[in-house]
Amino acid sequence: MSIPNRYDFVLLFDVIDGNPNGDPDAGNLPRVDAETGHGLVTDVCIKRKVRNYIGLVKSEQPPYEIYVKEKAVLNKQHERAYEGIGAGELLKGDDKKRKGGDKVGEARDWMCKNFFDVRTFGAVMSTGVNCGQVRGPVQLTFARSVDPIVALEHSITRMAVATEAEAEKQDGDNRTMGRKHTVPYGLYVAHGFVSAFLADQTGFSDDDLELLWKALAEMFEHDRSAARGQMSTRGLYVFKHDSKLGNAHAHSLFERIEVEKNTGVPRCFADYTVRVNEVDLPGGVTLQRTA
Repeated sequence: MSIPNRYDFVLLFDVIDGNPNGDPDAGNLPRVDAETGHGLVTDVCIKRKVRNYIGLVKSEQPPYEIYVKEKAVLNKQHERAYEGIGAGELLKGDDKKRKGGDKVGEARDWMCKNFFDVRTFGAVMSTGVNCGQVRGPVQLTFARSVDPIVALEHSITRMAVATEAEAEKQDGDNRTMGRKHTVPYGLYVAHGFVSAFLADQTGFSDDDLELLWKALAEMFEHDRSAARGQMSTRGLYVFKHDSKLGNAHAHSLFERIEVEKNTGVPRCFADYTVRVNEVDLPGGVTLQRTA
């Protein structure tokens, strides 16, 4: 059964001496708003971490398989859908038959049923073997740092060598040079939305929702790397509406979460104060703190 309520949420996370989301168009420097200097983390990056967490805790088994993952051949998953609905014959023959005909809707439903990220975030599945398109009930904004960030660039070396020729060089000449980019500290805020109407279309359930909250709270604990430094979820504030349509504008609810710097140069989460205004919440809206 799909969820009966609309949700809006605020996610706070931080990074210490790491690169939360490198920009390939800028030599993998941390993403930044060129006009204001605030750091950015894309919604795609956050969803990637959620996908990785779900795949880890659910062992990539239906109904919690992950559709978008490293080196996944998407059309192979589409073919599984047609086999799963007993329409494998449509995969044979010319390209017109491979479009799926009147079986596209069934194939799309099969994908939603078996893949967590399809029924959660949606997907375009009309490449090659056509399984249609799904608009996901869960959407995220880019995360933006509370204050401007400083992107540092560090030179790094290694003592080991790759070839014997390199080993024969004099000491000091065989140290491979490289670069590493970090943010000394940054506190980021992202906003999210959960549509009950779209959940009806994909089958996104209360169990899926609870798993999503858990993933957002714990995803960084299982995503450690030297490049990302220390990243942590610092707060997850969920506004639950008692109806599908909702009982207040999302922006007015988000404004109730205020983050204020209480030192000149922040270098840890304690250098910020998070204030939550729970006074006179709109009727039909409750605030849940899940992290």
